[in-house]
Amino acid sequence: MFRESVSSWNLRDQHMMETLNTLAEYLEVRRPASKIVIWAHNSHVGDARATQMGRAGEWNIGQLTREKYGDGCRNIGFTTYTGTVTAASEWDGPAERKQVRPARADSYEGLFHQVGIPAFSLNLNEDSHVFNGLREPMLERAIGVVYRPASELASHYFPASLSDQFDAIIHFDQTRAVEPLEPISTEALGEPAETFPSGI
Repeated sequence: MFRESVSSWNLRDQHMMETLNTLAEYLEVRRPASKIVIWAHNSHVGDARATQMGRAGEWNIGQLTREKYGDGCRNIGFTTYTGTVTAASEWDGPAERKQVRPARADSYEGLFHQVGIPAFSLNLNEDSHVFNGLREPMLERAIGVVYRPASELASHYFPASLSDQFDAIIHFDQTRAVEPLEPISTEALGEPAETFPSGI
């Protein structure tokens, strides 16, 4: 499950979807008016069909929720131009605070930087003027668990249609790395690592 492959990716996001469906069924009985928020990287919540992921046979929870819930779900993405991020250099590597390189000028993030507004949101509903303008495929940057600035173009940029991927975008021109509220090692808690048993 923790390997880099299409089947591994699909297995993870299928599991996320099964968890969501189970939670939705539970809430439907106990609290019918409940809403569920899934917080994940853009590559998970943006509709995979609008990216090269979909063309490579990958799906994600963004696609699966749209297929199952239709207008009952909203996919919201986040972008940034520069700042810092907490990420590893390699899979299973330690988390580090890293400087995010300024986005390429030919990317959505570069385009949003040119607007000159530090933070803004865009409604990408089909009725909005922005929808058609951001439907044309451009490069989009994905920074997740791993960030490799030295090979950023090959490792983190991919062509996508933002309007088909998301219902809205929230852009922060500069971001700051996530910091734990209280650093605690898993050894101190007496719990196995998150990747147990494959991380052994």
